[in-house]
Amino acid sequence: MKVALVQFKEAGKKYYFSYEGLDIEPKDLVVVETTRGVEIGKVYLFKEIEESDLTSELKPIMRKATEEDIKEDKYNQTLEPAIVEKTKQLALQNELEIKVLGAEYTLDRKRLLVYFESENRVDFRNLVRDLSEIYHTRIELRQIGPRDAAKMIGGIGPCGLILCCTTFIGEFDTVSIKMAKNQNIALNPQKISGVCGKLLCCIKYEDDVYTELKTLMPDINQKIQTEKGIAAVLDMNVIGQKIKVKYIENGGVEWIALDQVTIIEG
Repeated sequence: MKVALVQFKEAGKKYYFSYEGLDIEPKDLVVVETTRGVEIGKVYLFKEIEESDLTSELKPIMRKATEEDIKEDKYNQTLEPAIVEKTKQLALQNELEIKVLGAEYTLDRKRLLVYFESENRVDFRNLVRDLSEIYHTRIELRQIGPRDAAKMIGGIGPCGLILCCTTFIGEFDTVSIKMAKNQNIALNPQKISGVCGKLLCCIKYEDDVYTELKTLMPDINQKIQTEKGIAAVLDMNVIGQKIKVKYIENGGVEWIALDQVTIIEG
């Protein structure tokens, strides 16, 4: 069956929807019903999938967004900065140690979602009550992690570029210390952590390449045969496919291309 992938935010996660009987194209704005309520999203692309691959029944796209829908969505967005400021004030009044990051209305304003970050579990029932009295709609406070917080706030990475999570990362992959070790990256927390305080997402990007190239490399201290004689491996440049060797006979040290040596088995 053919489905549409719909994205609700720039660099956001994409969700499957059915669209039978609708004349829509990629980049069209559409109105859909999600678990949060009625929302506007953008058609990212169309995809053919097997029904057996679906874990739940797909919700249909309700309609192509009208000018009135788009106008209403833009109006909702103009309300959100003031909601964030008001929530910050109420959080202080309720003595809650939280960082309020953003707010979103559903298209019909039947639900208001407020995003916050906190190092601890928070009892925000009083805050929800206060917000409900002001905005007269269903309030949902959602605690998010440091990576999602960085994605929402934005910023500049240590490379000097805009954060990857705000430009193209839709879903966060697992990044581990093992990946950093695999790439011979110095395990300095300040060097390998992003603005979110977690391991840099870019460590994940090249890990598969390093893993594949390393299968071609000898181990440290392994003996190899070169044109100048037998040597032991001291170090390696995985990306450059070069190894640093020390010759057994005269103790000389040099870097040499991997394709100029033969690995001695055993």
